[in-house]
Amino acid sequence: MKTQEVFIAHPQTNEQVIALKAFMQALKIKFEVTEEDNYNPEFVAKIQKARQDYKDGKGKVYTSNQLNALWK
Repeated sequence: MKTQEVFIAHPQTNEQVIALKAFMQALKIKFEVTEEDNYNPEFVAKIQKARQDYKDGKGKVYTSNQLNALWK
């Protein structure tokens, strides 16, 4: 009997990865392993550009008082 359920696991250690693979293989469950990045590439590019801009001196420095004033 086939099922439409999909399980997504997020192992935190290499030992967990090995154990999950062994478990799936022992039960003869088909599985696939992906190492895809969960971040949107456009978002990552924007963050990297902002960091580079700051390193190049294009960033602005604010005091905590100036930042707090923005919310008033």
